[in-house]
Amino acid sequence: MGLNYIWDLLIKAQEAGIGKEQIVFVPAQVYSPYMELSLAELNAKPGEHGIEVEVNPHYRFPDLFDGLLDINLTENEELRRTLTDILLHFLAELDLTQGMNRREFYIRFVLRDMEAGSFGDRVKEGLGLFSREERDLIAEAVLRMYETGEPLHLLRSTVGKVFPRSTIYVNSEERDEMLFYIGQKKNEQRLRKLELLMELFLPVRYRTEVYWEYHVGILDADETMVLDRIAMY
Repeated sequence: MGLNYIWDLLIKAQEAGIGKEQIVFVPAQVYSPYMELSLAELNAKPGEHGIEVEVNPHYRFPDLFDGLLDINLTENEELRRTLTDILLHFLAELDLTQGMNRREFYIRFVLRDMEAGSFGDRVKEGLGLFSREERDLIAEAVLRMYETGEPLHLLRSTVGKVFPRSTIYVNSEERDEMLFYIGQKKNEQRLRKLELLMELFLPVRYRTEVYWEYHVGILDADETMVLDRIAMY
């Protein structure tokens, strides 16, 4: 995973044997509004003044830096650059000492990106249907999906946590198909929650069938073969 946040850069620098005092944060002249750091990997060598890292300080801290780095200001440029470096080091250390480990930071920022619309408007709007705990587990599953490339396993796991009585069957031999049994009555909120999970994790080649209150009948599984409580497949 590439670097995006100042705290992440300090962790990678420490792992590479680079002291944080060798890192010099400087305001980027050209930057993406969706990223905090301009570099993708920490591969530079220290120069005379250390490793200069270009930062978009307006990404997370506009209230602090919009005035300090106003493009209309031309006086005391060196002082303002020094203050920017000091403040960004302080903020990075603050990030790292708020009782969260590295993975929890990644999960927090995946969730924030989803809530900001980076995964599309439907995901952004649909997240409000989930509890805070459910949103956290969805963000963790998205992170794991990018790390492992196993969306089907994560879809089954996440649906199982959001709908505890659910069961998912995968038919990959005859055709790419997934059968969802939710074990609850269908309503608009539950439908939208399931659709959001499918949008995030379901590979496009799979077709789906969803059974809500009644399970599809399965031979030799007596609990699924009760009259008036069988869904037809």
